[in-house]
Amino acid sequence: MDTQKVDMYILSNSKYFPAEKVPYIREKLLALPDDKYILLTSLEMKDPTTILLISIFLGTLGIDRFMIGDTGMGVLKLLTGGCCGILAIVDWFTISGKTKELNFNKIMSFI
Repeated sequence: MDTQKVDMYILSNSKYFPAEKVPYIREKLLALPDDKYILLTSLEMKDPTTILLISIFLGTLGIDRFMIGDTGMGVLKLLTGGCCGILAIVDWFTISGKTKELNFNKIMSFI
């Protein structure tokens, strides 16, 4: 793929990926054929900031975990009230990283 397209994609979507994995994504995107660029831009990424806000306000109901596809932990948090709030507080610090990893895995499965 064209270097300019790759740099523009990385610049506009770097908040969705772990910072240490952005150079690896750039390297993989440079090797990607040009015809897959449109498909790449249509991938829906989860916003870590949005998931964090949902975790802060609705974390005890497990909605944040349901949104990132972790239904088992979502059901556990829903039935136990976030294990009396402990899991909800832990998720405030870890959910952004998990969301970025989810996005990274999604783009790696595409590439």
